[in-house]
Amino acid sequence: MRNLLEEFHQDHGIRPATILGVREHVFTGSVSSLASFMSNQETSFVTLGQRVLANPLKVRMHYGHPDVFDRVFHITRGGISKASRVINISEDIFSGFNSTLRQGNVTHHEYIQVGKGRDVGLNQISLFEGKVSGGNGEQVLSRDVYRLGQLFDFFRMMSFYFTTVGYYFCMMLTVLTVYIFLYGKAYLALSGVGEAVEIRALITKNNALSAALNTQFLLQIGIFTAVPMVLGFILELGFLRAVVNFITMQFQLCSVFFTFSLGTKSHYFGRTILHGGARYQATGRGFVVRHIRFSENYRLYSRSHFVKGLEVVLLLVVYLAYGYNDGGTLSYILLTVSSWFMALSWLFAPYLFNPSGFEWQKTVEDFRDWTNWLFYRGGIGVKGQESWEAWWDEELAHIRTLSGRIMETILSLRFFIFQYGVVYKLHIQGSNTSLSVYGFSWIVLAVLIILFKVFTFSQKVSVNFQLLLRFIQGVSFMLALAGLVIAVALTDLSVSDVFASILAFIPTIWGILSIASAWKPVMKKMGLWKSIRSIGRLYDAGMGMLIFIPIAFLSWFPFVSTFQTRLMFNQAFSRGLEISLILAGNNPNSGI
Repeated sequence: MRNLLEEFHQDHGIRPATILGVREHVFTGSVSSLASFMSNQETSFVTLGQRVLANPLKVRMHYGHPDVFDRVFHITRGGISKASRVINISEDIFSGFNSTLRQGNVTHHEYIQVGKGRDVGLNQISLFEGKVSGGNGEQVLSRDVYRLGQLFDFFRMMSFYFTTVGYYFCMMLTVLTVYIFLYGKAYLALSGVGEAVEIRALITKNNALSAALNTQFLLQIGIFTAVPMVLGFILELGFLRAVVNFITMQFQLCSVFFTFSLGTKSHYFGRTILHGGARYQATGRGFVVRHIRFSENYRLYSRSHFVKGLEVVLLLVVYLAYGYNDGGTLSYILLTVSSWFMALSWLFAPYLFNPSGFEWQKTVEDFRDWTNWLFYRGGIGVKGQESWEAWWDEELAHIRTLSGRIMETILSLRFFIFQYGVVYKLHIQGSNTSLSVYGFSWIVLAVLIILFKVFTFSQKVSVNFQLLLRFIQGVSFMLALAGLVIAVALTDLSVSDVFASILAFIPTIWGILSIASAWKPVMKKMGLWKSIRSIGRLYDAGMGMLIFIPIAFLSWFPFVSTFQTRLMFNQAFSRGLEISLILAGNNPNSGI
């Protein structure tokens, strides 16, 4: 410590040192595979990363680490307290900004290292990453970053950009690139342009055009976030041990974790830039390695990962159904393998990394808990953990401004592309390309929504005319069924057309739902909010079931749970978990 403090008197260039940075040792890596990914990633940043940031890049800030501050320097320049709990949510880095702006100098030294515990559960890690990403979104809007950008020379400015907000901005662009790629492929498939161009390329033997159309999106984005970590391994442990560690981490599904993490960062960063209002997430930093309930995971990741993952799956299914592929199955697999990997990582990572995630007793208990939460009516003072209705209102709370509502509406328009493309591919309409086909599909959609309203009419309202309601529901069901049978028998409507229509209508109704949610006050005035909420609940029930069925299926096999425990956790914890299951017997509530 004496040597470290003596650095205040040493020559560090033009400016004297005002914050002395020290390296850290993250000691929670041995708890589970998740904790090891997090601690390895963190270790590469707090040692190798910060050393380079301080010298030669000269853009090291303060990151909430045990740095030593020059007290007199900071007190005489406005202190290090912050003005706003929203803009300054990542309060640590702003003290680095302030110090640099007021002609200070942040250095990095390795006389001592300080022990530090990192989050060990996936939910804690995601909340922490969400907080940091939201904080970076607020930094983009802050005057401190604007002033630093203006005052730095070009090279320091670029170094500063790529080590603060630029990192998150690039992550968001990476995810947007996947979306643009898949929507482009879906457009080529649905419009027929892809097929026409491919055939022309074959006739004219234009290999370049054919190669451009069959671009393999093999860039597995999640893995690239692990590059600094691998370099840190090589430096600290040597090349051979670094390779062994990296291969071990691949077996422990580190690619799934990093791809999932990419989704977390891009979602919270993008949402903060669109709507502002980043919140402090209390992660607890506790030693939490326990079974997380299905409903808890669903609440946390539904909007950030599950909705986006299912959208990617929908795009891939559309491309599979209508895309033109000269190379057959192999070509499709090569084209879409990284997109499928990303979608499945976003959908199932929370359950893969969940202790006892595939334990049959806990799965049954989770399902009961999830259905209770889904159908429990909200009210005054009811929290989001208790009721779906309260949670849904909380999820929409960030959309507050007119510009935010308009932006959400514009972004939701992408869901209407599916219906417009798919209706012209149905067998029933043949080669008819008039706009009336699209118009008729909207009439069918309206009928489906009316039928849904008839079948979900509130029991409380209908107390006085129960018999009439049952009669109307029965007649409606019989008419809908008869209409479908007649349509299949008398027209060219095939069974595949029915499934294609479902594929077209699901995103359309979700688009309507998203726009209606953005304009919640208007919907309430029009008296449509209860209907929208019931459709929203149906969608959440459907999404939950799609994710839950594979988990329930895998829970049937006892070896899956054992394999997952052995893979994800250290030996002592695995043994403890196995013993606790024996002691629990048939009681599902005695969890770890």
